[in-house]
Parts: sequence; C-alpha cells; structure tokens
Amino acid sequence: MTVAATTLFLIRHGLTDYVTARRMPGWRPGIHLNDEGRAQAAALARRLAGLDLAAVYASPLERALETAAPLAEPRGLAVQVCRDLGDLHPGDWTGRTVAVLEGDELWSVAQSYPSGVRLPGGETFFECQARIVARLDAIRAAHPGRAVAVVLHADPIKMAVAYYIGLPLDLFRRLTINPASVTALAFHRLGPRLLFLNNTGDPQEQ
Repeated sequence: MTVAATTLFLIRHGLTDYVTARRMPGWRPGIHLNDEGRAQAAALARRLAGLDLAAVYASPLERALETAAPLAEPRGLAVQVCRDLGDLHPGDWTGRTVAVLEGDELWSVAQSYPSGVRLPGGETFFECQARIVARLDAIRAAHPGRAVAVVLHADPIKMAVAYYIGLPLDLFRRLTINPASVTALAFHRLGPRLLFLNNTGDPQEQ
C-alpha cells in the first residue's frame, strides 16, 4: 500500500518596513505588514486557494500571523500559533540595520561561520535550527499524508531546508527566501524531498 507523502508548505511572511530598511526585527512586537506586504498576503491566499490544507500554523509574530490569516479564514481553519516557529533571536542586534551591523566584527563571522556564532544576548544558529526542525517534525507527525501551511521567517526557513536536504548549516545563506514566497517539502517513508524553493508563483504549476 502506498502512503501519501506529508507536505509542508513553508511560507515567508509578506513585506514589512523592516525588510525594506534591512533592519533586524527579531522578536520586537508591533512589526506589521506594510501595504505591499498585505497585498502579497492576499495574492498568496489566491495562489494557494486550490490546495487542500489540513492546517495552518504560524509564528506568533504579527507579520507572520497577518500573512497566515488570509490562508486560514476561507477554509474555516484557525491559525495554530507556535512560539517555536518564531524568528531567530538576534539579542542585542534587534532593531539594528545591516549597514550598522556590518561594522561589527562578529557580523562577518556570522555570515561565513554561523554554526560557530552566538548572537550577542541572543541564540545560536544551531539552537534556532533545532527548535524550528523539532516543531516542523511535530507538525508533520500530527498530519500524516496531508498538506500543511506553515508561515514563518526567512532564516528559519533556510535553516530548516538546509537540515532536511543535508546542507551544512554554514552554507544556509546560499538559499534565497523572498517575502511571501512558498517552499515545499514532501516527507516520504524514505525521507524528505525538496519540491520547490522560494516560489513566488503558483506552486501547482511546478
């Protein structure tokens, strides 16, 4: 008997002013989608309207919840909020721009050797990857053979994909995850498969 794969659609939240300003949002509250981000969230819901989703999960941060709501509401689903799906904890770097951080010696280390870095006052990249993967594993175990949407953040998506395809964590920045993009992973009996990455069109056309 063939068992259907469990498919996770990993969705980055839509655009915010922090994204356009290249500023580290971290877990700072009150960062909402901007006008373009809200338009992206609406377009995303239309793109995925044909998917039979068993559930919609999201990071607890506003920008993720606002992206998840248009996916869940037409299906009569409640967005299931998971703290473990939150963004990387950047600690003292929260709110700072990349332009400023580039003057910090640790910034260049974090770009080339993230597995060896703890962000000041924050978490390590391994810690972030571990909590994201643990939560995604729990989500897929809860919905065997079904499709699930998970709305979260760029770096966590990159780190999760790196884990599932066997890419070393130090190379995760080679992946690109744009706002409101969709990345799909199918979990079969013999392991995960990356179906597509950073899709900004209709995933059913892949």
